Amino acid sequence: MVQRITVTANQLKEECLLLTSEQIHYLRRVLRLNSGDRFIAQDGRGKQWLVMLSDQVDQASIEQVISADLSAVGPATGPLRLAAALPKGNSFDQVVRQATELGVTHIYPLMSDRTLLNPSASRLTRWHRIAQEASEQCERATTPEIFSPTTLQQFVIESNWSGIRYICATRQNSPHLLSKIQHDLVSVGSHDVTLLVGPEGGWTPGEITVATDSGYEIVSLGTAILRAVTASVTALSLVGAAKELLI
Repeated sequence: MVQRITVTANQLKEECLLLTSEQIHYLRRVLRLNSGDRFIAQDGRGKQWLVMLSDQVDQASIEQVISADLSAVGPATGPLRLAAALPKGNSFDQVVRQATELGVTHIYPLMSDRTLLNPSASRLTRWHRIAQEASEQCERATTPEIFSPTTLQQFVIESNWSGIRYICATRQNSPHLLSKIQHDLVSVGSHDVTLLVGPEGGWTPGEITVATDSGYEIVSLGTAILRAVTASVTALSLVGAAKELLI
């Protein structure tokens, strides 16, 4: 398996890739790569290059462009947005990592009525790094965009894009997400999907009303009461599987 790292545009100088001290340490000390060994550099937006470590410690030579810019998501896949209420502690780290592995394109951390967390700016930086690492690990050419935490009320006002929009909730006598997404992908004719996933304890009745008044449909993830992290993973897995079956 060829290892991957994510790079920025200012690291690319003609046919040369300038490595940061962290990347040098990772490639040469952690992965034990030597001069002449190859790896893949990617920009997180779809561009990838096959690169060879050079004798000069902080440089590598670009040998081949592997893929062009894939930042414009095609209609067959479409955006997959996750707006998830922040769980306790560092659990959102796990949401970011697993959502990245499952192909999410946008992540919106939400502060709900039952959210006890007020994340700092450093937490957002950490989530970006986790998403980048997860993209490299699962050989994904793009890294999801992660937005600053906002309230559910503000998010539903701003999420005025077209497409399929669900709020996952328990005890609402609502259709199962799997059957709903399989039907809507065909009937609506859009692969643009947004998922609202609640916190521990679920959404409040007022929050559900806010979402449904803004055009979100209530769906169920089944009869089991899931932890917040598990609910996000379950919802993304069901939607991802349904979308793949139609490609």
